[in-house]
Amino acid sequence: MTQSLADRSVETPPDAASSKPLKEPLWTRSFIVLALGNLLLFFGFQMLLPTIPAYVTQLGGDNSAVGMVIFILTFAALLIRPFSGAALDLMSGRLILIVGSVVTLAAIGSYIAASAVGAIYVLRIVHGFGWGISTTTYGTMASHMIPASRRGEGMGYFGLASTLAMALGPMTGIAIINTFSFTVLFAVSFILTLLSLLVSLFAGRSGKAAAGEARSASASSAPSGPSAQASKQGALLSRLVDKQALFPSLLVLLIAVTYGGIVSFITLFGKEQGIANVGWFFSVNAIMLFLIRPISGKIFDRRGHVWVLAPGAVFSLIGLILLSYASSTALLIAAAAFYGTGFGAIQPSLQAWIIQRAAPERRGAANATFFSAFDLGIGLGALLLGPIAAATNYAVMYRFSAIMFVLYLITYIVYMLRSRKLGQKKSALR
Repeated sequence: MTQSLADRSVETPPDAASSKPLKEPLWTRSFIVLALGNLLLFFGFQMLLPTIPAYVTQLGGDNSAVGMVIFILTFAALLIRPFSGAALDLMSGRLILIVGSVVTLAAIGSYIAASAVGAIYVLRIVHGFGWGISTTTYGTMASHMIPASRRGEGMGYFGLASTLAMALGPMTGIAIINTFSFTVLFAVSFILTLLSLLVSLFAGRSGKAAAGEARSASASSAPSGPSAQASKQGALLSRLVDKQALFPSLLVLLIAVTYGGIVSFITLFGKEQGIANVGWFFSVNAIMLFLIRPISGKIFDRRGHVWVLAPGAVFSLIGLILLSYASSTALLIAAAAFYGTGFGAIQPSLQAWIIQRAAPERRGAANATFFSAFDLGIGLGALLLGPIAAATNYAVMYRFSAIMFVLYLITYIVYMLRSRKLGQKKSALR
């Protein structure tokens, strides 16, 4: 509790309650427009998530190629996010969003022209760069628009856009290729991404003041003399990665490994277990995400992260265990309900915690660090859990992935205990 109170006190000084209204406005025009743009971007992306592997198979790719197309995009996004985050701390978010969207559109528009698996690999690199830039920018712009007193609630609502896309996008993409063709799929994804860019241009400007503060702070605190050259490498690293975001990002990486295992292998798991329609998992998961995000966000704002992050992990752990034993639609739905409740509470709360810890002029780097960890976790989930399933089965694989939440809980509890001891020592010295 010591750490959570300390985090919150940075954003809300003691006299803030007397000088500000009880609730600062959240649902501004700019926030709504930005959330809509984020929804369209994620929907276009999620449509391709389960269908690109099928396209690779159609081009003659094997199982290794299928796993590689998922990992390549994730790795490319991981590489570009720190640089896009650093740029966001210095430049207009709208300009960077245009660059990311154009790169994404170029990749999606070129998929249909690819006639070999090697060409898909190249396009996945380009797509990963555009995706990494765009999603980092959306998250950072939103963080500047949301009032500090409603940060957990605001990030929870903003995350509903990507949640809806995660629920409906994969099913929509599969329906399109089953009913029409891959050409239609890529065209729809292209149009949605283009609409995302056009819609976001109507969002109000955000981040300019923070960027100015960042440049001012850099100028006033920059070392001079012999130490200036020696500090350049450290300054570059700190510009790309925000240290305040590292611990929450480690936690999101652990939970993302489990999500990577779900999106990559649940269809094959359903066949193994004889479950006719595993799409129920995504539907129920999405419903729970919608229900829990606003609630957990308000709890985060009022009580602190400990009241959200620990219970969320327990719910998700139960969900994965239930999933590993699911042999019927009913048990699959129960697993989705638990997992969706836990994941929906943890993911936006971790992002809100990162924004809370980071200085306003460092939110670009902080968001980049967060999303990089999330991407890396999904990629590792697809890359590492597959061989476990091949050596055993998918049920055992999900039980193994549940260990990630055990590690998450242990890491978080140790961190909180150390933070409390440190707070007690500081109090004793005063």
